[in-house]
Amino acid sequence: MTTSVRDFLIEAKRHTYAAQGDDASVVPLLPRSRQLEYGNESLLYRDVYFGMAYFVGLETVYQKGQPYWSMSYAGGVDQAVTAMDEVRSIYAFLRAALRQVSAEYIFRGPSNFRDGDYDYENSFDGNFETFRGSEVIRQTGRIVYTLSYSGGVLR
Repeated sequence: MTTSVRDFLIEAKRHTYAAQGDDASVVPLLPRSRQLEYGNESLLYRDVYFGMAYFVGLETVYQKGQPYWSMSYAGGVDQAVTAMDEVRSIYAFLRAALRQVSAEYIFRGPSNFRDGDYDYENSFDGNFETFRGSEVIRQTGRIVYTLSYSGGVLR
């Protein structure tokens, strides 16, 4: 069943935060959080996070109502980035990178992605069952965003 869960996870990631729309937003279970969901008959993807410029969150895939796979993450824009237009621009670029999710780089975006002045890098150790990784965005060489993540199949 792991293969179909992986395919579902790729599809879910492309239809939630990376999609740039609000279609996946639902009323959050936790106060002052954002919650995104995507599902089918047997699988549900739920992403719950707090914060914006700096945020902490948890993605979980439920299989037939039971938690099966999960990833925690924390990160955000550098504290030196204070202009909201710049924050929005960084996150728009991040979403473009995250839409490149693939079977090889299933947890976040690809190993490298570039658009204009922005460069995205993602690296991880492990596999679908247990992993940890990090991503960085640079704008003309200066680090403007970092994030760390870890997770795996729940047992």
